[in-house]
Amino acid sequence: MTRRSESGQPIEPVYDQNALTDWDPAGKLGAPGAYPFTRGVYPTMYTGRPWTMRQYAGFGTAAESNARYRRLIEHGTTGLSVAFDLPTQMGHDSDAPLAHGEVGRVGVAIDSIEDMRVLFDGIPLDRVSTSMTINAPAAPLLLLHQLVAEEQGAAPARLTGTVQNDILKEYIARGTYIFPPRPSLRLVADIFRYCRTELPQWNTISISGYHMAEAGATPAQEIAFTLANGVEYVRTALAAGMRVDEFAPRLSFFFVARTTLLEEIAKFRAARRIWARLMREEFGAREPRSLMLRFHTQTAGVQLTAQQPEVNLVRVALQGLGAVLGGTQSLHTNAFDEAIALPTERAARLALRTQQVLAYETDVTATVDPFAGSYAMESLTDGIEGAVLALMERIEERGGAVRAIEEGFQKGEIERSAYRIARETESGERVVVGVNRFTVDEEEPYEPLRVDPGIEARQTERLAALRAGRDGAAVAGALGELRAAARGTANVLPPMKEALRARATVGEVCGALREEWGEYVPDERL
Repeated sequence: MTRRSESGQPIEPVYDQNALTDWDPAGKLGAPGAYPFTRGVYPTMYTGRPWTMRQYAGFGTAAESNARYRRLIEHGTTGLSVAFDLPTQMGHDSDAPLAHGEVGRVGVAIDSIEDMRVLFDGIPLDRVSTSMTINAPAAPLLLLHQLVAEEQGAAPARLTGTVQNDILKEYIARGTYIFPPRPSLRLVADIFRYCRTELPQWNTISISGYHMAEAGATPAQEIAFTLANGVEYVRTALAAGMRVDEFAPRLSFFFVARTTLLEEIAKFRAARRIWARLMREEFGAREPRSLMLRFHTQTAGVQLTAQQPEVNLVRVALQGLGAVLGGTQSLHTNAFDEAIALPTERAARLALRTQQVLAYETDVTATVDPFAGSYAMESLTDGIEGAVLALMERIEERGGAVRAIEEGFQKGEIERSAYRIARETESGERVVVGVNRFTVDEEEPYEPLRVDPGIEARQTERLAALRAGRDGAAVAGALGELRAAARGTANVLPPMKEALRARATVGEVCGALREEWGEYVPDERL
């Protein structure tokens, strides 16, 4: 349906759809929703409905996070995105010695099915899409979500959402790994196989460039290293006996949106084009959804500043605009105070309102791929595509993503980029408003959100009560079945689900796998 501008001029849903060959002789663009998906993965994009508005949230106890989720839903968020605390991300229970001082700090503490019940109390999981930013312990957290949904009466086939499940980027940039790469990849493939039959609408992986970008990767490095990891996951699934069109439609990606608006838009367009060609030409995918690079975007946390934090509202709005113009499928906008502490409820609401202004007050949703055909945009898109392909070729020359990780290639490239950015910022060549230019002598006082230090003690008490009240023999038996599956070739998720149903904890489940697979220790020489 054609919309009109404020001046009454028509804004067509798609421009030059019938004349693309006049300015697209190489066939790089195509129509929106058609191969190679440069212009977007769906024909109508936001002219039909806006992107999914997610807000990444989670802190303290499950009860506190549940209250935040309910308020976000009331304010209009259309998808939840769960942040877990560091012990949960590392597969440790809240009462583990290594968890001391970190419980509930950077996300919500989830130790067992009891915590997951509280986290989603009153939230219908068959009607709300849930994204979980969890990697090494992705399997137990996904299964806990399924178990709670089933207790609510939801059919697993109706559950929608995403589990990040991208372990390779942890070895490159983030560090929340547990097991060595090879068994970790096996666990990824087991999740693919399990969800194919049990959770058919679930996105089984969100292959992430976001954390590499936060560590200092350039846009080209972000896309190249992410897509190279994606290739590794596809090869792993194929080696496990799956057919490409069985799992590829459920692959998704996760990227950053920086303030460099034009380059970010070009980056997203180039990424779609490269992935579509890879899936069709290298892996022989035929299902159209197998060729689509669908992605979630988060605005750039690393670009937020503690100095003059209100300026971050401007940064986040620009970053969100870039993600939308680039064709994201879902978006999280950071709160302006996240460089100081966990976001306050007011700041989180403002972040959501930023997305709503983009969706409902601007005209960027009136037409698909507004920059298509721009000399600048098409040149930038081609340039990023070339740089990405060159980096991916260097990874292939090393034997693929895993071998390159083991050699420290991606990590070294990112570190060099991060060092360059730091030098440019220190010298003033790269302007950061409020930090190295346009500063103020005195900052206005700001009261951040503070996490209750008593959370760790309360979680420890909950764990003690859980262990005292459960059937210890049933838990031990279920964990034994899990260890047996890990030693062999069977899918580890079915016995893992039974262990969690018997009220085994996340730490106990991960501990059982540690016993069989060991823990990853990085080579400090790299």
